[in-house]
Amino acid sequence: MSAGAGPVGIGGSPGAVVAHVRDLLFSSRIAETARRLGYPFRAARSLDDLRAALAGHPGLVMLDLTASGLDLDAALRAVEEAGRPAPVLGWTTHVLWKTTKPFHDRCDRVVTREQLTEELPDLLRGYLEAGSSTRRGGVAGSTPDEER
Repeated sequence: MSAGAGPVGIGGSPGAVVAHVRDLLFSSRIAETARRLGYPFRAARSLDDLRAALAGHPGLVMLDLTASGLDLDAALRAVEEAGRPAPVLGWTTHVLWKTTKPFHDRCDRVVTREQLTEELPDLLRGYLEAGSSTRRGGVAGSTPDEER
């Protein structure tokens, strides 16, 4: 990784992938992919965990916008209060699109869970190595009808 290639943590190494997610199986999938690619991973199961992880200069913050039991407004407020130390990648489902829409503009990019599953290695590399070409709000690859 060259200098200035993307978000870096302390000492110039890639910043950790921080995932605020309750689904243990999906968290494990993200962790395994991150570690296989050589990126540190930290699961933030609570708001206090998330705040601590944000202080560690993550390279990417991932939020499950569909998770019951997570206070997404508080989580996004914590990211904002920390000065947005990393891009925020949220994910949702097509079914819950309208329910999660109020949080989309507070993320750098929102993808469907299916897209996240299929493209996870490329998404992690894109944010942590090559910098981010993000799209604020909206689901990447969505049609205008889906965004309304």
